[in-house]
Amino acid sequence: MSTPLNVGLIGFGLSGRYFHAPFLKVNPHFKLTKVVTRNAASVHEFDPSIEVISSTEALLADDSIDVVFVCTPNDLHFPYAKAALEAGKHVVIEKPFTNTTAEADELIALAEQKKRVVTAYQNRRWDADFLTIQKLLNDGTLGDVIEFEGHFDRFRPEVAQGTWKEVAAAGAGTLYNLGPHLIDQALVLFGTPQKVTATIKIVRSGGETDDYFDIRMDYADKSIILKASLMVFENNLRYVIHGTKGSFIKYGLDIQEDTLRKNILPNTENWGEEPENQWGTLYTEAGKATIKTLPGHYTPFYDNIYEAIAEGKELIVKPQHARNTTRVMELAIESSRLGKTMAFEG
Repeated sequence: MSTPLNVGLIGFGLSGRYFHAPFLKVNPHFKLTKVVTRNAASVHEFDPSIEVISSTEALLADDSIDVVFVCTPNDLHFPYAKAALEAGKHVVIEKPFTNTTAEADELIALAEQKKRVVTAYQNRRWDADFLTIQKLLNDGTLGDVIEFEGHFDRFRPEVAQGTWKEVAAAGAGTLYNLGPHLIDQALVLFGTPQKVTATIKIVRSGGETDDYFDIRMDYADKSIILKASLMVFENNLRYVIHGTKGSFIKYGLDIQEDTLRKNILPNTENWGEEPENQWGTLYTEAGKATIKTLPGHYTPFYDNIYEAIAEGKELIVKPQHARNTTRVMELAIESSRLGKTMAFEG
């Protein structure tokens, strides 16, 4: 078998601990060897063989490290990714790829110069519901899409304390936290839009960062509506899709995150299979039908990273795609600030 790639993680919070570490642990193409964090106990509880180091500089100076995963607060994504590329490492950045398109363009150019792979962790391309939607659209079940509505709502009426996501800073807030998931999925399905119109605001008392957004992406023949709010009590709605041949409505969030939080590794049987009560409903001239959700699994993301680095294969999550997600967020912010629709321009 080929030699696994040595991985270093920067950060061991939700992203590093519950999303990346479990998949890296069970994938024979990777060996998670070092983690930069102040929480050594959490790392060693997960795997005592992983070395905890105190500085990013020490990690990047280690010639044995092939790939660096940047799992930090959003304002550190760009500087750490840039430093890792300059050190000759391949880089996977937790979403968002960067906070600005200028930063994204700089990283893409640097990766090309250094002949290194750089990409964003857009794992929700492998959510169960999204895989099911892709199949329905590819099969032509819904005909031509007229309107697509995606939700990522939560009910968190109290502003969380002690988290960078709710403190006024670059890249904080709901748009940069949840927006990349919904926007990336829309771009995968439909490509870049012609126009972006958005409302972004704070709806909770005492909030410092946005906790509500409504983004409209308009195309020549369809409209995409992407919404997230931290003040939706009944927050199970995920997708509403209307096409020329039917409609599809889906409730319930992909179960992989909850499963990972229970310390269940992703090599378990029936991984990512949704309960029947979360299956979506298809409405057509033939009547109403329940559509079994395809199993979700984030493993293909990691397999593709290995293939891109070790075998020169094409990335699935291309850096330009990640950059376009950031561009949509920038346009959404400007649209909300100015109260007008923005043309999508590179």
